[in-house]
Amino acid sequence: MRINEVGYWSGVAATIATIAYVVVQLLQVAGALRFPIDEVLIYGSSLCIVVPFMMQMTAFHHLATGDARYWTLGALLLTVVYAVFVTANYVVQLATVIPARLSGRAEALALLEQTPHSLFWNFDAIGYIAMGLATLVAIPALSPVGFEGRVRWAFMAHASVTPLIAVVYFSPTFSTTLLFLGFPWAITAPLFMGMLAVLLRMRTR
Repeated sequence: MRINEVGYWSGVAATIATIAYVVVQLLQVAGALRFPIDEVLIYGSSLCIVVPFMMQMTAFHHLATGDARYWTLGALLLTVVYAVFVTANYVVQLATVIPARLSGRAEALALLEQTPHSLFWNFDAIGYIAMGLATLVAIPALSPVGFEGRVRWAFMAHASVTPLIAVVYFSPTFSTTLLFLGFPWAITAPLFMGMLAVLLRMRTR
């Protein structure tokens, strides 16, 4: 399979996983899902974003030419930062914290639980801020004209949401109302991934 096709299908998978995460998050906030299924689905769907998104950004870098490769490499490195931190978080939550809570051993592992301003909360924050910075760094690699120009705007939109994500994570007091401040991410993340997927399918090296 050619690299542009790999990038396309990886982007489709990342987009679908991101939409799935958003749907689960909304159902949890609405009270339609309860522990443990809510956390299993949230962390599971989030984990499903990681590898496809990395493969998509790798294809983006591979298919870039000239000076654009400097910017796509920077974006790829930030994607790796995202992948390392969120994978560490989600695997710990799914394989350690949730089973411990189900067996009544939650208190012994309280340090590992993702709660506001905890260790793994900050891991999650670093991951998604790195994703936003990846789109920011990649902007110069995208032409401002044609369909690529629209992809560029999608990257700019997602990068502009990153400060809101930082506020949600690092505000001294967390609340559900504050969570909705970051809701634009639910639109910009699948948008830039999906549009980049289409762009990659159009590219050849």
